[in-house]
Amino acid sequence: MAIKPNTAFLTSYRIYVAAFFVFLAAPLVAAGMFAFNDSVFPSLPWQGFTLDWFFNDSEPKLGMFHDRRLLRGLYYSFVIASFVSLLSVFVGTCNAFLFVRCRFPAKDFFYIMMVVPLVIPGVILGISILLLASNIANGAEESLSLDLDFLRPGIVLVVLGQFSFITTITSLVIIARLRKFDQSMEEAAYNLGASRARVLRTITLPFLFPAMAAAGIVAFLVSFENFNTTLFLVGSEAPLTITMYDRMVKVGSTPVLNAVSFFLMVGSALLALVSILVQRDKPQT
Repeated sequence: MAIKPNTAFLTSYRIYVAAFFVFLAAPLVAAGMFAFNDSVFPSLPWQGFTLDWFFNDSEPKLGMFHDRRLLRGLYYSFVIASFVSLLSVFVGTCNAFLFVRCRFPAKDFFYIMMVVPLVIPGVILGISILLLASNIANGAEESLSLDLDFLRPGIVLVVLGQFSFITTITSLVIIARLRKFDQSMEEAAYNLGASRARVLRTITLPFLFPAMAAAGIVAFLVSFENFNTTLFLVGSEAPLTITMYDRMVKVGSTPVLNAVSFFLMVGSALLALVSILVQRDKPQT
């Protein structure tokens, strides 16, 4: 016989759940609200509704869509996140086949090593990558007279730094999907004369596509908002997170930063919705 929870327990549980979601949402709501406040400071009292922090083209309320530095940071973030997501999904797919389909010595050890970057603090990861890249670049320049400029702080090094830990995320997502795959479908295709490349293209990869797409979206979002690792690897082409931090340090908090935050929240929510829709559209096996 099932035990029915008492009313007091259910009420307490509902209050707890509601408080939990309020705690999560309150900072986001506050940040978004001040993006529309007709004031030069993101604070109460409310001065009235305005879209100046998005579209105004002059100071003191220069909107984000007319702020060249913010737009340049947005562009660099988009470029970096695009490369990181593409590389991470490609390598993550290769890792999935490696750890699910292949047998080799010390497989469990290498799987653990693949997961290790997720538990390393971003600050330590950024410093370590910067020191390694700088030592390699300096050594090549001194001994071989080679200028390995891509190992200096800049977009390439940021992509490599973010790729080093985001690939772990994409690998885990795609591995979980590949483990659910029924290999008898591939065997049937082989028996009908299909080549390995055709089976991969028409059967295996379409099955993996929802996970690959979701992993790509997650990689894009993680890369776009990354700050700790990026801070140590960035050069003159500063992405949006570094640009916002620099603006906060030099100028202080202004509603234009709230406008950028609101824009990113909406964009992230839309990408998350796309990820959910893609994962729901699963091929029948």
